[in-house]
Amino acid sequence: MLVSGDRESEVAYLARFLGIQNTLSSQTPEQKVAIVREETAKSPTLFMGDGINDAPALATATVGIAFGQESAVTAEAAGAVIMESSLVKVDELIHISAAMRRIILQSTIGGMLLSVIAMGFAACGYISPVSGALIQQAIDILAITNALRLTWSTVAVDFDN
Repeated sequence: MLVSGDRESEVAYLARFLGIQNTLSSQTPEQKVAIVREETAKSPTLFMGDGINDAPALATATVGIAFGQESAVTAEAAGAVIMESSLVKVDELIHISAAMRRIILQSTIGGMLLSVIAMGFAACGYISPVSGALIQQAIDILAITNALRLTWSTVAVDFDN
């Protein structure tokens, strides 16, 4: 859905360019908030805006993304700020976020699982307290190293999925 405070002709042009069917133009900030609340009641929402008049809707949406650095108010209301006004950057942000979530879950669940297994061995007397501490440190290093994969290169982010 494309909701904008701009004129109908500008909104229609952008909607055609992006392939969006449902558009609303000449919307006030209050109308935008009402639309976001209505849509958020149905499912999680992502609202993108670039002006002060978008700040209330950015704060109301499940996720708010502010474009550019035009307003500190807009940046404060949003969950994320993209310095360039580019939809390509939004796509990158979404893919990086998904990859981060996946890696965080891997690190957390993997680390906990390995720790529980080590505790089982320790409870059965196969691991001494000092060895257990060293094993726990190794598990922590593995989890942290896995979490750092996104900082090493963009290869960890699969932009095709």
